[in-house]
Amino acid sequence: MSLTSSKPEMQSEFQEFDTPVARPQKSGVSRIVESVGLGLTVLALLSSITIVGTAGDTLGVYNKTTLGSEFPLALWPREFDLRPTVALVTCGTIIMLSSIAFLIATKVPAIKKISLVSTGISYLSPTISLIAALIATSFFYGVNASKTDSSLQSWSCQWSSIDMNVQPHWNMLCKESKTALYLTVMIIPLQVFVLGTAAWGAFAQKKQTVAHERKGSPALS
Repeated sequence: MSLTSSKPEMQSEFQEFDTPVARPQKSGVSRIVESVGLGLTVLALLSSITIVGTAGDTLGVYNKTTLGSEFPLALWPREFDLRPTVALVTCGTIIMLSSIAFLIATKVPAIKKISLVSTGISYLSPTISLIAALIATSFFYGVNASKTDSSLQSWSCQWSSIDMNVQPHWNMLCKESKTALYLTVMIIPLQVFVLGTAAWGAFAQKKQTVAHERKGSPALS
């Protein structure tokens, strides 16, 4: 009787792991440019909040102190154009929301890792803010150039030398109107710079990615 001894077969099982793809780290210059863009956007956000606050306050004072047509003495002229101030409040709100969207797209990891969404918002937000600022300033300077219609700023600044113990305080209204206008004008070049930093950052990142891929690819013999 022959005994056949069989050895158990040893099978080595190998688990395959996907090699993580190393993403190229941003260079120092790219980080600086990104930080500049974020800083300018924060400045635009703070400016837009100030615009909405100051221009909105002037509108509130106007609504409180406007008398009906039955009153013989009125504080405000009949030919009065509120469109510039309304445009400042509206466009300031748009700039504020656009700036918040930009900061969310560039700082929230869940959105930032979606390159298409993050890049799209980083371009769209400053573009919308730029257009809004241009519209607001065009309304303001267009009405102020008129010799027949008065705006809230032109009328309040005309009487700013008169001290009043009750509303409307002309000097304060004049300062608030000018602050809202000047900040809106400042936002125009500010958003141009933000667009420039976004474009430069995207170009530098793409260039760095291409260089990283070439470096990691096997050399052709």
